[in-house]
Amino acid sequence: MKLSLNKLASLALRQVIRDIKAGELRVLFFALMIAVISSTAISYFSTRLQVSMETRAGDFLAADLVIRGTSPASPEQIDIGEKLHLKQAKTISFSTVVINEEDMQLVSIKAVDHNYPLRGQLKYKENNESPEQFALKAPAEGEAWAENRLFVALNLKPGDTISIGNAKIRLTKILTYEPDRAIDFYTLNPHILMNIADLPKTNAIQAGSRASYRQLWAGTTNAITQYKAAIEKTLAPNQKILTGKDGNIQLNNTLNKGENYLNLASLVAILLASVAVALSANQFATKRFDSSAMLRCLGLSRNQVLSVYTLQLAYIGLMATIIGAFIGWLVQIGLFKLLSGLVNDTLPSGGVKPALAGIMTGLITLAGFAIPPLASLGNTPPIRVLRQDIFPTPIHSWFIYGLSLLTLSIIMWRLSLDIKLTLSLMGGGIIATLILGSLLFLSLKGLRKLLAKAPLPWRLGLGQLLRNPIRAIGQILAFGIILMAMSMIVLLRGELLDTWQKQLPEKAPNFFAMNISETELSNFKESVAKLSDNMAPYYPIITGRLVAVKGTPINELALKGRGENATQRDLNLTWSDQLPNENKIIQGQWWQKDKPSPEDRINISIEEELANSLGVTVGDELTFVISGVVYKTIVHNTRKINWDNFQPNFFVIFEPNSLNKIPTTYLTSFHIPQGNDKEIIQLAKNFPTITLLDIDGLLKQLNQILGQVTIAVEYILFFVLLAGITVLLAGLQSTLDGRIRQGALLRALGANRRLLKQTQLAEFSLLGFMSGLLAAIGCESISAQLYHYVLDIPWFFHPNLLTLPFIGAILIGSIGIWGTRRTINTSPLHILREG
Repeated sequence: MKLSLNKLASLALRQVIRDIKAGELRVLFFALMIAVISSTAISYFSTRLQVSMETRAGDFLAADLVIRGTSPASPEQIDIGEKLHLKQAKTISFSTVVINEEDMQLVSIKAVDHNYPLRGQLKYKENNESPEQFALKAPAEGEAWAENRLFVALNLKPGDTISIGNAKIRLTKILTYEPDRAIDFYTLNPHILMNIADLPKTNAIQAGSRASYRQLWAGTTNAITQYKAAIEKTLAPNQKILTGKDGNIQLNNTLNKGENYLNLASLVAILLASVAVALSANQFATKRFDSSAMLRCLGLSRNQVLSVYTLQLAYIGLMATIIGAFIGWLVQIGLFKLLSGLVNDTLPSGGVKPALAGIMTGLITLAGFAIPPLASLGNTPPIRVLRQDIFPTPIHSWFIYGLSLLTLSIIMWRLSLDIKLTLSLMGGGIIATLILGSLLFLSLKGLRKLLAKAPLPWRLGLGQLLRNPIRAIGQILAFGIILMAMSMIVLLRGELLDTWQKQLPEKAPNFFAMNISETELSNFKESVAKLSDNMAPYYPIITGRLVAVKGTPINELALKGRGENATQRDLNLTWSDQLPNENKIIQGQWWQKDKPSPEDRINISIEEELANSLGVTVGDELTFVISGVVYKTIVHNTRKINWDNFQPNFFVIFEPNSLNKIPTTYLTSFHIPQGNDKEIIQLAKNFPTITLLDIDGLLKQLNQILGQVTIAVEYILFFVLLAGITVLLAGLQSTLDGRIRQGALLRALGANRRLLKQTQLAEFSLLGFMSGLLAAIGCESISAQLYHYVLDIPWFFHPNLLTLPFIGAILIGSIGIWGTRRTINTSPLHILREG
């Protein structure tokens, strides 16, 4: 009998409607829908949150991109930006002395135009008693805003007038916050924000004056990318491009870790979806062996039978994925409503790509994990109608596993997940599954002897598992993967948050001091020690230029990244007999007093990434020019630096006493508690030649962004865990029919309700315990790879994972008892007839 495609489609649709009413496809439908909901919601959330974090990163610049230099942006650079329809603003920063009727004070001034800031907002107070407010625009002409320290230093109040150069300017507000205060390390001198239109009246900037010019740009991501590419060729030697990510190492590290976590959450959602669909699709095929045999008896060919069931799954998949994508879109809207105080209210919608990605994820997952069991339906022999013990020819296992891995690879490629992240999770999972699967088989056999004299419920429960050990191992592996995935997310959430919190430790340095001369060093140390509760060492500083690598001049090398940046400017160099805090030796070893430098060479220590960019390792030669003298050096060791600690850090450290003959200054950092404004100003007055840098603004902004990322992680964790628990329910539900029939048979043979409950509790507790054990071992092995190769955080043993077997026993035991309540509450005769 040959049916047309339309008739096959109609037959498949009628069967779907019938089966949904009967409940046989509900597990597959809801498992797939929940997987798409979680995948779509996370995809939308990740996409929009990344835009939000990058927007907040732009607050460090007050723009999306900045051209910074000692001269203004060129007409060509401005013209390129205007043609791309970018918003623009400009600022000029300099230091000068301001005067009132009684006193004078050295200050840092930033002159801004009416468009400033392009990103973020200014904050101010009308007076010390009034609340902080957001500013709609920068100071008007004739006005200026100043930090409270200036009002304290000159005994002023809002409304008073000061002299800046030749101009009289009225201080109208107390400046409390500037979005880009952190990007330029202003001096510790009080800070003033004024209108750029008043700058010519002051005559404060003359030819040769030291000033920093910043051209700010903001626009769409594509326009900013085009602009950056276009102006790179026009940059003068004294100009530099800054972006939200490139502008700050600490921020960059934070966003990268947050992005890695979001990618991992997406990957876990896919893994959970795959497990649920595989379990449900297998049940779908198993329940249709008899139906497919009947269709073969009625004259349908193998391909027609396969087409009918493929179309059924296609209908289910389309309905589930479309509904799931819509609900996922609603979920992420709710998330952003909850986060409205932390993320940008004008974020783009995210478009349809995340929804399409969620739908494609669901359909590809359905196809990849449903094809193997579905293909066996076409091989069902017609004689099965008469002989229930005859099963279809099984598909080769290599085909099943190969197709599954290919499916996951396609999904990961479509989602552009990090390759190292993907390989770490998949590699660790596959190795753990193979090793532990074999151990599970042996363990089940060992349990038979261990429980030989155990009470009857435990022996019956174990017997349920041993009746089909391969199936039992599959269940344990499936539940173990689900528990492992959820545990990994919880574990990483805790580790990442701890790492982020430690990134800004209590009493982190909030001031830097540089240009400390030899004559002032002792007195300055003594003065700072009275104010600070956390001081870094005092490092000698000289500037030098790297001119050759392994004998090859720099201008003959094609360097990129950190190497290119380090060779286009003078480097701050130091020497030290102690390894700086939070520096770790990667290659070589620290200085040894009994092993001096070779003749005509000086031993140096170099930062790891710079060494990799330059292509050098221990024993290679680098040539520097310092104070006009050529110094040949040998790489003695390479170091990994924690750039997040706000301590003085150096790309290159010379061995002790190697540059003593060169005039030097000193650099340090220290923490001064809040409420010491007068003492800080007095410190600046007592040492006017020392440059003091206030980085409090940077610390505050980093804390705000870390808070936002932390809350985002909390919500993503909640939805991944919710998806995992629901998929766990679906996985258990897909295996319950067989257990219900077996329970009914035991009741028919005389077992009472109490014995059945105890048997089910023993079976599911054993299943959960072994799944939890698998999850604990797999989670620990995978975390070791992720921590080292992907997240770049130290790994250590997690004893709390030892609770997973007991959590698994309680969780799966409880769900299993709840799911099999029909065995207790329904007549055995009814269940056996229904089966």
